[in-house]
Amino acid sequence: MRLLGYTRVSTAGQDAQLQVDALVGPGVQKRDVFSDVTSGSRTAIERPGMKRLLEYAQDGDTVVAWRIDRLGRSLIDVLNTVNLLREQGVKIRSISDSIDPETSSGRMMLGMLATLAEYERELITERVNAGIAAAKQTGTRFGRPPVDPDVIAEKLAIAEDARAKGRTAEAAARLVGWSRATLYRHQQAARTRDAVSKQV
Repeated sequence: MRLLGYTRVSTAGQDAQLQVDALVGPGVQKRDVFSDVTSGSRTAIERPGMKRLLEYAQDGDTVVAWRIDRLGRSLIDVLNTVNLLREQGVKIRSISDSIDPETSSGRMMLGMLATLAEYERELITERVNAGIAAAKQTGTRFGRPPVDPDVIAEKLAIAEDARAKGRTAEAAARLVGWSRATLYRHQQAARTRDAVSKQV
């Protein structure tokens, strides 16, 4: 069994030495400390240090952190990280929070963490749904704005004329503010409409 440390600070101006010192005390070797300097906007698995830790950790290892919140940017992210590690058979210990899943109190703390994370998920969902409902009441429309078929037909004619004069599909599409894929999509839709109208 190995003790692996993990530290995270938000900016290069912050010093992770306090966290490292706290990890070395319980027996973590400095060579086994994985670190990240990154903002809280990135999830744990997007951080290079955490990625290396997840690849390096093996069944039976224990990851030691100064505080449990170092493992993620939110309760949900922390819990996702804890679950990822536990799926690999890796244990988690948090020094400041006294979270150790080998003890009954540690398991209780992780259970509470899971409950709080689920509560946070529900709050986020409620806020999003409330925001959508309020926006709909004020007339906000969601999804792509409707496109005038006459405008599409006009742009298509301009693009096809440019193609007839020797321009590439990409250049012709750019002429009317489309990508090449959009041009092809509208051309295919026009051919389909023509074929349907001929059959009627």
